Amino acid sequence: MKEKIKVFFIIPTLFAGGAERVMSFVSQNLDKNKFDSTLVVIGFEKDNKYDIEGITVRYLNKDRVMSAVLPLMKMIRKEKPQVVMSAISHLNITMGLISVFFPKIKFIGRHTIVSQDTVKLKVEKKTSAKRKVVKSFDFAYKLLDIILCQSKDMYNDMKEKYDIPEEKLRTINNPITDNFQLKSSSTNKNNVVKFITVARLKKLKGHERILNCLSKLDYPFQYTIIGSGPEKDNIFKQAKELGIEDKISHVPYTNEVSKYLSESDFYLQASYAEGFPNCLIESCSVGTPAIAFKAPGGLDEIIEDGLNGFLVETEEQFVEKLNHKQEWYPEKVRESVFSKFNKDKIIQDYENLLASVIS
Repeated sequence: MKEKIKVFFIIPTLFAGGAERVMSFVSQNLDKNKFDSTLVVIGFEKDNKYDIEGITVRYLNKDRVMSAVLPLMKMIRKEKPQVVMSAISHLNITMGLISVFFPKIKFIGRHTIVSQDTVKLKVEKKTSAKRKVVKSFDFAYKLLDIILCQSKDMYNDMKEKYDIPEEKLRTINNPITDNFQLKSSSTNKNNVVKFITVARLKKLKGHERILNCLSKLDYPFQYTIIGSGPEKDNIFKQAKELGIEDKISHVPYTNEVSKYLSESDFYLQASYAEGFPNCLIESCSVGTPAIAFKAPGGLDEIIEDGLNGFLVETEEQFVEKLNHKQEWYPEKVRESVFSKFNKDKIIQDYENLLASVIS
């Protein structure tokens, strides 16, 4: 029998987040006859928000990545994985530097967002400190054997803005990570249109643009925001100023995202940059179409105008689509993403990548 490929998947935490979900999901679903996978978590078990049944998980119980460098190196030296895959920029930078000490091991960094802000710093060269951050990113990322991108936008970002050689770049889209059930019928009852957004409450996610647009509607609606973060107070202050506070409900965290998505008429997204938005895919997978602002990060690989939603460039266009009357077919919305991002296809892509880097 062929020897299994030993893989470490390393993430900062198992707290709620797209990278954490995808990395734990991939680790959990690799063919166990071909791969021996271990999920290494820098943080604490108490922060776990995901189902990790059936896989080996090692918690380092550190609150910072830098505090975990020595334990990580000891673990890698002792257990000798053939491939180490990490996710999120600051951890990828650390793993790039660590890779120098383990030349026989292949290191893969899974990049998580089109680096709009960092690119801007690089172009404008604002301050010495910021230039050092960009240089450390450039240097450490180029030490990795492979940089895994989630979208074409991210691939081009790494190639054109950071001068990463094409032979180091690969692209694998995010998978639909759960068995989302297709909603049975239209959810629009009592003529109240239900909108939803699932995202961290931070400036990058652009909640303020959605609120501006919703305030211009002249029909009854309810808007559910799922997520937590530092912009919560500002978001609800703005909602109050716009006079729509009573039409907004907030759910800081839930394990029933699919239920909320199924009960909604439209998913709304206003991020200024993305990696490859999991919740947008999940919304379509239950049959709920989306209205989103165009932004770097693979949105145009997910949304097909008129089939599963709309992509717009301005707030005026966003409002126009909010007012647009069209019959949507949940089964067609679902198929638009399942055909491209289903679990079997994406896991096979990961297995092919892991096998190829050691061949």
